[in-house]
Amino acid sequence: MSDESHRACPEWSDMLHGFVDGELDSVHSAQFEAHLAGCVSCSAALARVTAMRKVIGGNGVKWRAPEEVRSRVLSSLSLETAATVDPEKAAAAENGIWPRIFAFIRQWSLVPSLAALAASLFLFVNLPRGIDIQDQIVASHVRSLLADHLADVQTSDRHTVKPWFNGKIDFSPPVVDLAAQGLPLIGGRVDYVGGRVVAALIYRLRGHVINLFIWPGTSTAPGSAEREGYNISRWSSGGLVFWAITDASAEDLAAFRKNFIAQAGLAPEEERP
Repeated sequence: MSDESHRACPEWSDMLHGFVDGELDSVHSAQFEAHLAGCVSCSAALARVTAMRKVIGGNGVKWRAPEEVRSRVLSSLSLETAATVDPEKAAAAENGIWPRIFAFIRQWSLVPSLAALAASLFLFVNLPRGIDIQDQIVASHVRSLLADHLADVQTSDRHTVKPWFNGKIDFSPPVVDLAAQGLPLIGGRVDYVGGRVVAALIYRLRGHVINLFIWPGTSTAPGSAEREGYNISRWSSGGLVFWAITDASAEDLAAFRKNFIAQAGLAPEEERP
């Protein structure tokens, strides 16, 4: 089990990977989704595991083992060879961490699912912490749709959504209702992006969902991008960073950003490339 799973509730951690892999039956899936709705730790763990799977599943993804790892592997092999002629070295080799790891891998190497899990865990432990923020935004957006968990608090009343965040995050996100502009507020939830818990506001544009992620941060260059078929918009104001994502058109997303900034009374910023 990965460190990320251990950060989830112990009684639910075994279900986490089964849920991500789509291996749970309908009853257990429903139970896990219900638990996610009220558990920030499990939601955060699920978000990171989902992001990890997306990264390692990309084309051409590979990691070069650090030289320290290579040296330890060669050292362990040397000890194993020496152990065949020197009993004292054999005892020392058996007490080393790397020989024990190799023994564990050999023990389970005939079980494909466990071999795949071991590979995933190795990549996860060595996963660069600077994963592209856009990939994390996409992963969180998709997870909210697949897990049918758009909102922790589901209401169009901004006076209910805004105070709901009190005590759950360490900042106060601006919450506005854009129903008059054809962008009704669906609700809000807490999510996990960029190594921290963030606020997520959910809006609907006709049949499209817009996730707006907000967290404290320094000023970032406003701009837009397209990733994996989703349009993304970013801006910052008042010490907060905003990332919006949707499968609606880039024009619709630009209109959403303009309306949100106007209704929230945020200082307008010039978009930079």
